[in-house]
Amino acid sequence: MAGEGEQVYVAAIDQGTTSTRFIVYDRHAKPVASHQLEFKQHYPEAGWVEHDPMEIIETVKVCMKEALGKAKDGKYNVVAGLKAIGITNQRETTVMWSKSTGRPLYNAIVWMDARTSPVCRRLENELSGGRTHFVETCGLPISTYFSALKLLWLMENVDAVMDAVKTGDALFGTIDTWLIWNLTGGVAGGQHVTDCSNASRTMLMNLKALDWDKPTLDVLGVPLEILPKIISNSEKIGVVAKEFPFAGVPISGCLGDQHAAMLGQLCQKGEAKSTYGTGAFILLNTGEEPTQSSHGLLSTIAYKLGPTAPTNYALEGSIAIAGAAVQWLRDSLGIIQSAAEIEKLAETVPDSGGLYFVPAFNGLFAPWWRDDARGICIGITRFTNKGHIARSVLESMCFQVNDVLSSMHKDAGEAGEVKSAEGEFLLRVDGGATVNNLLMQIQADLLGSPVVRPADIETTALGAAYAAGLAAGVWTKEQVFAGLHKENTTVFCPKLDEAHRKKRADSWYKAVSRSFDLADLSL
Repeated sequence: MAGEGEQVYVAAIDQGTTSTRFIVYDRHAKPVASHQLEFKQHYPEAGWVEHDPMEIIETVKVCMKEALGKAKDGKYNVVAGLKAIGITNQRETTVMWSKSTGRPLYNAIVWMDARTSPVCRRLENELSGGRTHFVETCGLPISTYFSALKLLWLMENVDAVMDAVKTGDALFGTIDTWLIWNLTGGVAGGQHVTDCSNASRTMLMNLKALDWDKPTLDVLGVPLEILPKIISNSEKIGVVAKEFPFAGVPISGCLGDQHAAMLGQLCQKGEAKSTYGTGAFILLNTGEEPTQSSHGLLSTIAYKLGPTAPTNYALEGSIAIAGAAVQWLRDSLGIIQSAAEIEKLAETVPDSGGLYFVPAFNGLFAPWWRDDARGICIGITRFTNKGHIARSVLESMCFQVNDVLSSMHKDAGEAGEVKSAEGEFLLRVDGGATVNNLLMQIQADLLGSPVVRPADIETTALGAAYAAGLAAGVWTKEQVFAGLHKENTTVFCPKLDEAHRKKRADSWYKAVSRSFDLADLSL
């Protein structure tokens, strides 16, 4: 950095579903130090998934401390040069805590948790619009996925939550809100805020007004006073409290993980990205007007880079199980010892041998929205071996991404997509699973379009750093979108012919249809 004047850094807290990380970037948006920690997943019943909010805060603190240590070892003066911290987080995961003690009133209910199915059924039956009753205002169908349903379950089933709501001691938040409240002081005056991207996933925010929707709150019986204030993705929120590393540094960026990845991938109007993590999430930036989907997608926020900046909207398709299926092969079946091994195992066979795996562990999200679906593996013969199973798991991720993209093509139409100079639709990809070259090639083959992987696949943390750096004046919007980070990309081009691609897609649809209406098998 010598010769460039003072050392300037921006950092990001990336709080994901299975791990937390803290990454420090230099003024060129290159990572100089990072630390990552996995934390415990709690499964109290089939279909239930919880996290301990106190453990999450602890992992944030440890990651900050360890990354600081690594930066010092690398001779980076991060303490003096850190200008801002951005936050990105697993979305929809819901926490209720006590304003007076700062303690959670129950474990965090994770986005993929399916316990709210009965609440969904009840609302669908009671409300005039059924499953799509709130789509007009919030862009989302009634589903176990969204925070409002988890909040209702907590308010109806947990005594501590009911009491705290009655006495005015309850605070609601998604993980971003919980982190910010703690990082800015907690009970000693922490900021109770959420950003518009996370708020857009609660089912409680009016997509156009970017504020809590009063009629929705009334219908669901959610008190306004427990909800955080909604802010933009890039503005000074508060400063880090003294009990954390980097005390006094401004927190000035916040986006839900998929929105942060959109920004990290520099997706402007008409451009799409797919993030492969625990789940897979495909977003298409639709510009400054929300687009309603008639093909099972969600209307959501892309990003709003400042209080007075225009809002960019997106169409989103969410897939519950992507990388989580690989973890299942590792942890539950023991077919592989580490996630990285799946590529080698899948390469031992030329194809999946007619095997199709539908990972509907907790139902299916977009574009099907079937919480009665369950995981199935079909086409098993005496010929089937471990390699075929591994390959069918990889293919299941790609088929699901295709289903979403095909819905996007229908919703956005030709006008809604930007094509490359060769007239092709390009899919930008990121997230941990994209290191798997075989997965990326299968994706290109089954999609029939090129897949583009950036040099830095951790674009979620990068997007949060961009938002924070913008608000702190480290970068301008022009610099960010000119591609601070345009480095070597890897392009995977399709090799499969059209006839085979169509045949494989038809077989996949047959498999998906067989996964429906199986929820009662476990009774």
